Amino acid sequence: MSTASEIIISTEIQQLISPEHAWHYYVIPKELAGNQIVLFADEVQFKDHLLDELEILLGRSVQIEKKPTSTIQRALGNYYRNSKGTAAERAASQVIKKSDDFLVALISEAKNLGSSDIHIEYYEEKCRVRFRIDGHLIERYTINKNDYPALINKIKIKADLNISEKRLPQDGRILFNHEGLRFDIRVSILPTLHGEKIVLRLLNKDATNIDIKTLGFSERELNDYLEGIKKPHGIILISGPTGSGKTTTLYATLKLLNKEKTNVLTIEDPIEYTLEGINQVQLREDIGLTFARALRTFLRQDPDVIMLGEIRDAETAQMAIRAALTGHLVLSTIHTNSAWGTISRLVDMGVPSYLIAGTINLSVAQRLVRLLCPECREKKTFDHTQLPIGFVAPRKLEYHYVPKGCDQCHFTGFKGRKAIYEVIPVDHELAEKIKNNIFNIADELKKRNIKTLSENAFEVLEKGETSIEEAYTVLLNSI
Repeated sequence: MSTASEIIISTEIQQLISPEHAWHYYVIPKELAGNQIVLFADEVQFKDHLLDELEILLGRSVQIEKKPTSTIQRALGNYYRNSKGTAAERAASQVIKKSDDFLVALISEAKNLGSSDIHIEYYEEKCRVRFRIDGHLIERYTINKNDYPALINKIKIKADLNISEKRLPQDGRILFNHEGLRFDIRVSILPTLHGEKIVLRLLNKDATNIDIKTLGFSERELNDYLEGIKKPHGIILISGPTGSGKTTTLYATLKLLNKEKTNVLTIEDPIEYTLEGINQVQLREDIGLTFARALRTFLRQDPDVIMLGEIRDAETAQMAIRAALTGHLVLSTIHTNSAWGTISRLVDMGVPSYLIAGTINLSVAQRLVRLLCPECREKKTFDHTQLPIGFVAPRKLEYHYVPKGCDQCHFTGFKGRKAIYEVIPVDHELAEKIKNNIFNIADELKKRNIKTLSENAFEVLEKGETSIEEAYTVLLNSI
């Protein structure tokens, strides 16, 4: 189905032609009728003599429907988004369904597209593959139901899992090493109504390219953060939901703290990056290697800096506080809605207020928002009813920008992501408030000119860097 301005096709139809051939001939498959394939073609670039080439190439009779260049470009960017990239990306964009090794080609393509996860799913009518790119899932391929069990077994074998177990969830890891691509993959298998669903988390092997100055901190926030990590002991907590970039912030911090004279230990689940000079431990709850148990052992390893992947329970929280009290710098993450909400969460976990007040150096909250493509964003008059009900805008917004889509952003309207932070350095005055269980400090933050998550999100919206839809959930955080 298509409109005058847009071509809409199913994943099954999309797979009738390879990305390389789609871009080379500037064609998009429309439908398959018997042995005839109907293609949309660029009315300017497509020449009639190419028809014979396509029929030989596709092994079918070909019918052409011509469309404007802009329509074909948009469809190519939308459905075959990786084929105009680097040589490595183009090499990974072969027709996966015809590849000798479906799994290797699939993982290579996902990595080259910048995907964080691959979802392989089995439904009653079809099986599909989706990639998570910039935080959003995009359907990429469909799989023949008869081929699905073989694919599942291949993943299980590579992850050293039990191929006969189909009733219980399983977790494993794969070290992917193919044509210059080398990284770890975390494998999660979940039995569902119709079959097993697999999620492959593509982990980064190298953290050397992470730079704390490019993550999204304002100048004031960066200075406050760097001052906090300079202290030889205490605890630094970063809060936010899953997928908000907390681990990246932690590794950018570890890069700064990783010196020859410093002993750095980490316990993580999973180990998402590797850094030379840091001793990293993988959590193994199945054999009793928990955050709390690892932390007890760490204290006997003469550490200077300890990084805990996450504070999940009261025992881990109390061990982290104890480590900070005994002269170590502890970095960790925790799931709360705001930087100050972290304090009340620790109290709820049973950590005495006076211990929190005596150990916490810095509390940080963060979120990720997608950035609008600077090449194609559109300026619109802003309607303040688009803001969340109850949100009071600090300033009136006359205009805002909306996503449009072009070949530079693969017609998504967005290009990259940025972290938004809320950084609260805990000084003597705030420590006293923690000790006295005073958790309403909005006035104190204003007095210190500390910007909240929602204020920073509004500023990013005001600058035209993101859309109201992207900023909306962060603005809700203030209500």
